[in-house]
Amino acid sequence: MTTKFTFSSITLADLKRLVTLKEGRIANHSWTQVESLSLTAIEQSHLQLVQAGLLNFDTHLMNEATIWARGIYPLLRLAEQGYIQACAGVPLKAQYPQFELEGVADGVLGEVIAGRVESPYLVVVETKRGVDGQNPVFQLYAQLLAAAHLNWEVDQVAIQEIFGCYTIADSWKFMRAEVEGIDTDTPTLRVEGSREYTEKTEIDTIFKILKNIVSKHVKAVANHSETVTTGSS
Repeated sequence: MTTKFTFSSITLADLKRLVTLKEGRIANHSWTQVESLSLTAIEQSHLQLVQAGLLNFDTHLMNEATIWARGIYPLLRLAEQGYIQACAGVPLKAQYPQFELEGVADGVLGEVIAGRVESPYLVVVETKRGVDGQNPVFQLYAQLLAAAHLNWEVDQVAIQEIFGCYTIADSWKFMRAEVEGIDTDTPTLRVEGSREYTEKTEIDTIFKILKNIVSKHVKAVANHSETVTTGSS
């Protein structure tokens, strides 16, 4: 009988018991090196509007719903490309051989089919503040595991690359993960994280990272589809 965990209740001890966890240090990874990435005039205009809506507000005093509407979701929406769309309040559920993960992701960038998220590629945790707030990292790890499993069900790629981030007020911290051995009793979760970025001063960089991540996924799916088509012909 498998053990069920919700995203909001999982702990570091649970994760270490369920998976082989390998955590890298904070660094300037290749996927965060986006200085040369250009923005369109429309993207620049949207970013300026979002930033202007935050500059004169005490973001750390706003409630989560206000921050989400003003600062987080507009960037996710702007990062959409092709079949990759932004969605909020997305239920995720994954059944590994020895455990089950279930909960709701605050936000997702992923492939949407018939109104549902078929393949989540970037998951977002909006950190709850105050005395009831918990460490968002472990919740994000669980969501990365769930998203990786859902994608594996679709494409059966042995090593699943998945991205995530957690937000605190208007600051963002990104993570890249690889999940391997999904159909084994003890899968491996490797994660590496970025530094924190703040929308009031670094909104262009935050958006460029989102844009880079989505572009990377679109290219990877295209290459995978081409390989599958070539192999079957």
